[in-house]
Amino acid sequence: VAHIHCEDVFGIVGENFTFPVKLEQKTVEIMWKKNKDKVAEWEGQSKPTYFTPLHDRGLLNEENGCLTIFNLENNDAGIYVLEYLDSVNKKYSLTFVLAVLAPPSEPEISCNVSGGDLVLKCTADFQKPLNYAWKFSSLPVTHQTQEVYVPKNVNASEKATCFIKFSQTEKSSEISLTQCFP
Repeated sequence: VAHIHCEDVFGIVGENFTFPVKLEQKTVEIMWKKNKDKVAEWEGQSKPTYFTPLHDRGLLNEENGCLTIFNLENNDAGIYVLEYLDSVNKKYSLTFVLAVLAPPSEPEISCNVSGGDLVLKCTADFQKPLNYAWKFSSLPVTHQTQEVYVPKNVNASEKATCFIKFSQTEKSSEISLTQCFP
């Protein structure tokens, strides 16, 4: 009986991507296929073999079955299947659907006045939820939200920086609070 597992995974163009494989068993044979074509395989004592498209961009870890693709490209997207045999020749199969996303755009900071506060909002184009972080030049606080409220009596020379992060990609932009005051 083959054990089935299917997972949606996401990578970003230009990053290195490793499939999140968790193997319970010791393997004696590993084969990775992309859309039904072999891309990497390993048997017992030999070194892994790689096939086009991963010929010089793939790395298979024989210990845990993880396949890493270096410098991800749009056409790496597809359905990847990991098949492996354990030491008692039991066969397992894990399926990963890899989507390749364009990196997030540079973040933009907008500010509005709301009551007694300045409201700073950070936005970037990306099709998944991003992690946000704010740093201020003199305030010790960091915020992990897309919007942050700053008291209006804050020093106008204060600078705010918004960081966005997804996977290994991080971008930031900075605003001086003088830009927020009419």
